[in-house]
Amino acid sequence: MEHEIAKALEIWILQNTLDGSIMAGFVALGIAMVEPYHQRIERLLTLRVSTELWRAVTVVTVDLLLAVMVVAGLFLVNPDIMADVKMAVPFYPLAVVLVAVALVLRLLHGGTEPGSRTWRRALWLLFWADLVNLAGFTFVMEAPGHEYLDLHPNAAWSWITAHLRSNAVPGGIELAQWCFWIFFPLLVAILLWAFASAMSRRGGSGSDVA
Repeated sequence: MEHEIAKALEIWILQNTLDGSIMAGFVALGIAMVEPYHQRIERLLTLRVSTELWRAVTVVTVDLLLAVMVVAGLFLVNPDIMADVKMAVPFYPLAVVLVAVALVLRLLHGGTEPGSRTWRRALWLLFWADLVNLAGFTFVMEAPGHEYLDLHPNAAWSWITAHLRSNAVPGGIELAQWCFWIFFPLLVAILLWAFASAMSRRGGSGSDVA
């Protein structure tokens, strides 16, 4: 009994982490794309320190939310976890990859400068990531359950729930394994790109420490 309770609690935490990371992506996109609104609020602030603080908060909040989604994705896009939780595959893993690229652009390639080419690229990546997650959440994770399908059989919904949910046996689990071997290496490659970008920027300033 204790094992079942512990396992149920583990799955509950993982599922809520997954759902929360999806919501974090939507909030980040919403804050990032209303730059004119940020500027209007900034003009209402009279003290220089308050305008600088407002500007910093709006930028850092977006990046923190994106970092939460990427870290959660690195943790959740793993074979055993995907078999336990109701994840939309390949939707969520693809969205995490897109967000990871956007985060690197924002943090290390000037993507926080409103109106710049890199800022626009990062914003487009966030938009497509949220669109992918919206489709996955709506049509896969929260597709009609067996209670509805028992009364109203539908071949399309039945196929989706049997093949595109990571915990569906056996179709979903098999697809989740393929997604792991495709998207997890991509996440590692993005991490290496971020590290290389950070080191290249550091190389020009300061002396090496032995």
